[in-house]
Parts: sequence; structure tokens; C-alpha cells
Amino acid sequence: MSGGQWIQQVTLNWLMYEMTNSAVLLGLLNGVRAFPFLISSPIAGVAADRMDRRKLMVITQYFLMVMAFLMGVLVASGRLEVWHLLVVTLITGSAWGFSEPVRLSMVPDLVPRDELTRAIALNSVAFNATKVLGPALGGTLIALFGPAGNFFVQGLAYFGVLLTLYSIQFPATPMEARRSSAFANLKEGLTYVGSTPTVLALLGGDLVLRVFVVPYMALMPIFQKDVFRVGPEGLGMLMAAAGFGAVLGVLTLASVANHLRRKGFVLIWGEILLGIFLVLFSFVTSFPLALILLVGVGYWQIVAMVMANTLIQIIVPDALRGRVIGLYMLDRGLIPAGSLLSGLTAHFLGAPATVGIMGVFVVLLALGLGYGTPLIRKIEA
Repeated sequence: MSGGQWIQQVTLNWLMYEMTNSAVLLGLLNGVRAFPFLISSPIAGVAADRMDRRKLMVITQYFLMVMAFLMGVLVASGRLEVWHLLVVTLITGSAWGFSEPVRLSMVPDLVPRDELTRAIALNSVAFNATKVLGPALGGTLIALFGPAGNFFVQGLAYFGVLLTLYSIQFPATPMEARRSSAFANLKEGLTYVGSTPTVLALLGGDLVLRVFVVPYMALMPIFQKDVFRVGPEGLGMLMAAAGFGAVLGVLTLASVANHLRRKGFVLIWGEILLGIFLVLFSFVTSFPLALILLVGVGYWQIVAMVMANTLIQIIVPDALRGRVIGLYMLDRGLIPAGSLLSGLTAHFLGAPATVGIMGVFVVLLALGLGYGTPLIRKIEA
């Protein structure tokens, strides 16, 4: 599934910028991809606590597979227009917003609690390995065969996910939530988060990353074309560099997971170093040096994200896990604000200045979170 997502992301971004040459529309496209999380994620969180999680995943994968093949046909026919990119992105974003909370809530069902950090890190290895291979493959396929083939590859990737889901036996989903209405379930999840300062702080820390960091990926086509002046395969390399750093980060976490006690402290420092690497990247004009710095960006980004995910999974009770994860995923829906802001800022100030500003915000907000909320620095698990 992740491989298909990364191939689609690099392809849609490339198509949008090639068709419009607009940083604003590029930011809008990535905002449209994330906006549905605001609606579908809370619903998915409730569903994950009330229904069979594997069945929910199977349904969403069938839907995403069909959409990928339809998009491939549309591009191959030569009838693609800008509004097609926005509509397809909105539809698939809604499906992703539903499937991600369900997928994340399934992880603790399969591993013991004391191995949860390692499991989440290793799960991220698979995700970020495709983050390396997907964009690189996507950029190469665009250069060799055009963008239509990428969507057919994505459809095949979803078919592979379906085969995997059918082959794994999952434990039964807890059904305590069925004793109340779906609305009451959602209210219970909101009440729990609002009355648990530690969980609330972790959600706030992840918000920093999603709003002020994730949009930098949407600006890579501008760096590729206007700053480094490389072809579409260069775009794949830029995006893959961050993915490679993320793989290194999760491999590190997987190897030292059982020795990390102050995970909240690691989370804060991961965000600070992420911001520093973003600032450094914003100053470079050398393509090889940019790739090296993006490895650092990906490394510290994944360290912070895995730490936040792990702590939430450990703290939250099993019966509430789906709903809290659904709320945790809401910050993906705030990416439109960051994407639109980054697109507008890049239009007026340029992409390098925009990424530099992002880095500064990340550092300042991480410091504010760490020292304004001492509890998060003292979390041990």
C-alpha cells in the first residue's frame, strides 16, 4: 500500500507542476490529499473499535485499487485535466484517511506490549523502504514510459496488499464500544484525550510535524526544476533521499528500542534536529549535498514520529485505541493549511526560503512543547 501511495504522490505532483507551473496549485493538490483526514479519520477510529478491522482494511484496499486503475486509463487516454487531479486526490485521500487509523490500531493486536516500539519501528521500515523505492521508481517510470504506467503499478501494489491481508489471521477486535452509540463512542474518545495531559501533549507534538514539516515534500518539484535543474528522475531522488534517512532512523530505533527509557525526551530532540536539517537544506544549491541533508531530515522526522506513535499506543487503553488513533490522525487533515501556506510562501519568497522558515518554526515549537510541557520530557516507557 505504501509503495503505491508514494508512486502516486510523485506522479500527481509532477503532473500538476508540469501542467500548471504553479506552486500555489501544487500546494493545493497536497492540501486536498490531506483534508479528508479531518472527516474520515474520526469515523474510522470509531469503526475500528466497533467492527472487524481486517474487513475494513480489505474494503478500502479494493476501493483504492480501482481508483488507481481508473486514473491510469484517464492519463493514458490523453483527457487529463487539472480538475481531474484534484478530484481523484480528494477521493483517494478520503480512503487513506479511513484506512490509516484502522491499520495503526491493528499493530498492538499482533505484538506484545514490551515489543511495541520495535514493532512500530519495523513497521516504519516497510513504509519508508517504499518511500525510498516508490518515488525513485515513480520518477524513473515517468522519464521512461510517461506517468500513466505509474498508476497501473500502484493498482498492482494494492492488489498485493489484499493478498497479504487475506493470508494473515488477526485476533478479534474488542467490541466494548458497541454497547453505546457511535456518537457516544466518539465523545468518549474526545473526553479521554482532553482529560489526559500526556496524550494531549503528544498529539500537539505531532501537530508540529504535520503542519510545519510534511509540506516540504510538496515543494520538491520546485527544487527539482528551478533550484537544482534536474529531470523527473532527480525529483524521485530528492524524495527518496528523505525516505532513505527514514529507513536509517527506524533501523536505529529497532536496534535500541528496548534501551530507550525516556522516549518523550527523544521525541523532543528528534523534532529539534529535524528543524535544524530543514534550515540547512534551504541554503544549499548543490544537488548531492541536498540529498545528504534530506537523509538527515528523513532520519529525525521518523524518529520523532515513531516516538509519538509508540507512546500513544502504550498509554491508551485497548478499548479506546481506535478512537484515539483516529483523533491522532486528524493532524493529517491540517496539512492543507501547511501545504497552502507553503505554496503561497514559495510563490512570493521562493521554495528555499519557505523550507528555511519551516525549519525555524519546528525548532521553536518543539522547544515550546518540551519546556512548556515538562511532563512530555519525563515520559518513560
